[in-house]
Amino acid sequence: MYQSIFITGGASGIGRAIAQHFGAEGWLVGISDLNQAGMDETVALLPEGACLTYRFNVTDRAGWDEALANFTGHTDGRLGVLASNAGLPSGGPLGEVTHEELDLLLDVNLRGVFYGAKAAYPYLKAAAPGSCLLNTASAAAIYGMANQSVYGATKAGVRSMTESLDAEWSVHGIKARSIMPSFIDTPLLMNPPNRSRNTPIRDAVVKAGLEFTPVEDVAREAWNAVHGSKTHVLVGETAKRMKRAAKWFPGKLRKRARLLAEAHERSEGRPAHD
Repeated sequence: MYQSIFITGGASGIGRAIAQHFGAEGWLVGISDLNQAGMDETVALLPEGACLTYRFNVTDRAGWDEALANFTGHTDGRLGVLASNAGLPSGGPLGEVTHEELDLLLDVNLRGVFYGAKAAYPYLKAAAPGSCLLNTASAAAIYGMANQSVYGATKAGVRSMTESLDAEWSVHGIKARSIMPSFIDTPLLMNPPNRSRNTPIRDAVVKAGLEFTPVEDVAREAWNAVHGSKTHVLVGETAKRMKRAAKWFPGKLRKRARLLAEAHERSEGRPAHD
C-alpha cells in the first residue's frame, strides 16, 4: 500500500487529527475543506512538505476529480487511503428541519461520500493490495436517537455502503472500513442543530449526561481501522455501550433516545411531556 492519504474535512476536528496522526507516521497527506484558513492551520501542525490542501465541496464531482488527479500526481497515480470524513452534524426534531437543511445533510453526509468513493476507486486500485476507503460513520448508525433522524439515516447509509464496498472491492485488494465515534468535542458542536434552535449541540449532549471522546482517540482508531481487519471500528465508551445495548437491551436505548429528546427541549426552555 502506498503511504498516502486524502482526507476530507481536514480543516479541523477529526479530519485534522487524522492528518496529524498519519503525517507523524511519515505519510503524504492531502486534505480538503471549504475553510482554507483552517486547512492552513492543519498544514502548520504537520512536518514540512507533508500536507497538500484542496478547497472544494464534496458534492462537486469535478472538484473531486481535479483534487485527486493533482494529489496522486505526487504519488505515481496511487492512493493508499481515502478518508471520507467531511460531514454536517445538523439535527433536531424533524418538524423543525427545513427542506434545505435536509437536502444539504443528505448531500454532504451521503452523496459526497459516494462521489469520493467513485472518484478515488482507480487510485485505490492502483495502490492495492492493502489500500483502503475509510469512512467516518457514527454511533448514530447503531440505533436511531431522537433529533437525529436525518443525520442517523445518512450515517447508517455510510455504514451499509462500507460493508457493500468491502465485499465488492475485496477482489481488487481494496479494503473498506468505517470508524463509528460517539460525541466528539469539535467546533461543529458549538453550532445549534438547526436554524430554529439557538442552543449549541454540545450543551444538549452535556445535559443528557453523555461523555465526549477525545479527537486524538478517533485518529488513533482511524489508523487501526486502516491497518486492521474489522469492517467497523467503534470509538469511545458511549459507542461501545450502544452496540452492546442494541443487541441485548434495546429497551434501554429507547429510554436514552427519549432522554436526549427531553434534554433538547429543556435546553430551549420548553417543557418536556411525560
